[in-house]
Amino acid sequence: MKTFRIGGVHPAENKLSAGKAIETLALPKQAVFPLSQHIGAPATAIVKKGDVVKVGTKIAEAGGFVSAAIFSSVSGKVNKVDSVIDASGYRKPAIFIDVEGDEWEETIDRSKDLVKECNLTPEEIVAKIKNAGVVGMGGACFPTHVKLTPPPGCKAECVIINAVECEPYLTADHRLMLEKADEILVGVQILMKGAKVNKAYIGIENNKPDAIKLMTEKAAAYPGIEIVPLKVKYPQGGEKQLIDAVIGRQVPAPPAIPINVGAVVQNVGTAYAVYEAVQKNKPLFERVVTVTGKSLKNPSNFLTRMGTPMSQLIEAAGGLPEDTGKVIGGGPMMGKALVNTEVPICKGSSGVLIMNDKEARRAEPQPCIRCAKCVSVCPMGLEPYLLATCSAHGDWERVEHEMIMSCIECGSCQFTCPSHRPMLDYIRLGKGKVGGIIRARNAKK
Repeated sequence: MKTFRIGGVHPAENKLSAGKAIETLALPKQAVFPLSQHIGAPATAIVKKGDVVKVGTKIAEAGGFVSAAIFSSVSGKVNKVDSVIDASGYRKPAIFIDVEGDEWEETIDRSKDLVKECNLTPEEIVAKIKNAGVVGMGGACFPTHVKLTPPPGCKAECVIINAVECEPYLTADHRLMLEKADEILVGVQILMKGAKVNKAYIGIENNKPDAIKLMTEKAAAYPGIEIVPLKVKYPQGGEKQLIDAVIGRQVPAPPAIPINVGAVVQNVGTAYAVYEAVQKNKPLFERVVTVTGKSLKNPSNFLTRMGTPMSQLIEAAGGLPEDTGKVIGGGPMMGKALVNTEVPICKGSSGVLIMNDKEARRAEPQPCIRCAKCVSVCPMGLEPYLLATCSAHGDWERVEHEMIMSCIECGSCQFTCPSHRPMLDYIRLGKGKVGGIIRARNAKK
């Protein structure tokens, strides 16, 4: 069975909510929409206080080519355009809407009928995806229309769908495949047409045998789509790792990107969002979110409107346990601890993890013992101990030379470190500093 070649770890899976069908979460009383819900330029608000909106009304337009529009997930009145603390812990500009009912834009097809036929041209498909504000749903939130518009000299050969969901605890993609298989497969066909390719692969780890079986049966009716079972190994959901696992090609160091080896990688949730955008005229304003944790009363998967506070999902899953140590936005490997539970659900919010006191407490860091475990597990072939040490000492020139910008922040190094060194914390600091230096250098050119 296939997997990627360099590094990787095997954290406990803890897929506590895998058997829980997707439930529709109740509407919030107020929905909050940060304008930065994607990689690239923040969206620009096009509504003001007092404006009345419906479900599916555009409330912010893309702020550039690498950007994405934002749509209201509720109907009601704009309370204000202000700022809110998002999952990053920073205060960001946001639109606040007071909810009044659930009135949808008339252009959205709300029927449950499967629409297979798509007669649009590739250019029309890309435009429709762009106009619906669709971004990568796996967490990176890269605008989907940009991936379908390759730079000059690059040509796609295949679409690879990331249905791996290698992050421990999270089950949103797994449940989506079990409950919306046909819609996903139609979405994949639309992505193939948009990328002008005749072949697509859907990579699924073998800890989801029910999804592999169902998707394989269904895919038989969709020419050009192949289901690829993969060994369980983290971080197989990383773009470069998935490409290596599925088609055996390795993406060179930056500035090389997947399209340089002929691949366009999209998340399985993105494929579903593309189906809804193109076939149902439905903008991206809701997604499946896993709420989970060992002490949580009822780990669940919720279809959640964007802008809903995470506290509402936690309450729906049984409330915050008494022994809560941390609340994580995302999973335990790449997620970040939240400063409060009022953080709104955004396009990239795949999960909310409640960690108990015992799990959340970090062990005391000890001196590096030069075991090189962090080097052996790094899926990018880097030297994490060196990047962390140089970042701690502010040696930005050295860490740039040592390819710190290639780090995908998967946390494998910190997970495997017997000395419990906070390597990822220092590497993230270094990436932020070096990224700023590179942007300043480019601006002077």
